[in-house]
Amino acid sequence: MTRLFLFGAPIAIAASIVFGSSGDPALPTGSPQAAEPAPATPAGGDARATAKQKAEDAEIAGLPAGLAEPRMKEIASQLVASAESSTLDWRSQYGTIEDVGDGTGYTAGIIGFCSGTNDMLQLVESFTEEHPDNPLAPFLPALRAVDGTDSHEGLDPGFTAAWKAAAGDKAFRDAQEEFRDKLYFEPAVRLAKLDGLGTLGQFVYYDAMVLHGPGIEATGFYGIRDAAMAEADTAAEGGDETAYLHAFLDAGKSVIQARKTQRDTSRIDTAQRVFLRNGNLELKAPLVWQTYGETFRIPS
Repeated sequence: MTRLFLFGAPIAIAASIVFGSSGDPALPTGSPQAAEPAPATPAGGDARATAKQKAEDAEIAGLPAGLAEPRMKEIASQLVASAESSTLDWRSQYGTIEDVGDGTGYTAGIIGFCSGTNDMLQLVESFTEEHPDNPLAPFLPALRAVDGTDSHEGLDPGFTAAWKAAAGDKAFRDAQEEFRDKLYFEPAVRLAKLDGLGTLGQFVYYDAMVLHGPGIEATGFYGIRDAAMAEADTAAEGGDETAYLHAFLDAGKSVIQARKTQRDTSRIDTAQRVFLRNGNLELKAPLVWQTYGETFRIPS
C-alpha cells in the first residue's frame, strides 16, 4: 500500500474531503487535498459553494446507483481485496496487520490502513473517542509520532496483537467500514459520477483512491486524474468514456511503475483493463480477472 496523505491536521482535512455542507460525501473543496486548490474565497463564496454543492447533489440523485448499489459495492470490495490481499473474502481482513516493506509502516484491516499515511491514525482516534478502553488506545501517542514515516517506534511490541484484539469487536469492524466509505468509497464514486463515468469508471476511481490516496501530488489520486484529463476529456466534458478511462489507467500505471517497491500493475493490466477492453462499462458479472498471476471469478 503506497497511500499518501498530507499531514498536520488529519481530521480537518478528512472532513473537507468527505463532507459537503449537508454532511453528505462531497468533492474536496478548499482543503490541501482538493482537486483544484482555489484562491481565497471572495464575499459570497460560501453561498456559491453551497449552491454548487446542492446542484451536484441533485445531479447525482438523478443518476443510477452504480457502484453504490449494494451488490456492486460487494463486487468492488472483492475486486479490491483480490489486489490488496489475494482473496475475495474481504471480511476476513479486519484483523490482518503487517509491514509490507513499502515505506508506509504497518498496513492493516479491510482497506490497508497504514500507520505512516494518516488514515490509520484517523481511524484509531475516532474509534477511541467512542470506545476509550479499546486495545489500541494506549498506542495513540506512538501512532501520532510515527505518522508520515515507516517507523515502528512505540508500536512494538504489542501493537499488532492489539489490532487483532480490537478486530474481534464488531464496533471496530464497523468503524473500519465507515472510514473506508468516508475516506475512499464515497468521494471516489461521487467524483466519478460527476465526471460522467459508469460503474466500471466508478470502480477505477475507487481502486485508485485506495491505492494512491486522495492527494493532489502527481502520485496521488487527484494528480493522476489531472494527468488523465490532460490526455482525454471526461464523459462529462463530452469525451469518450473508454478513451478517458484508458488515459486514467495509463496515468495510474505510470505512477506504480515509478515506485521503488510494489511495482506490480496486474490490478490494471489483467483486471481493470480487461473489463474496459471487453466493453464492460457497467462492470456486470460474471467477471474473470487476474492479480499477481492468480485467477479470480465472480459468477453472475
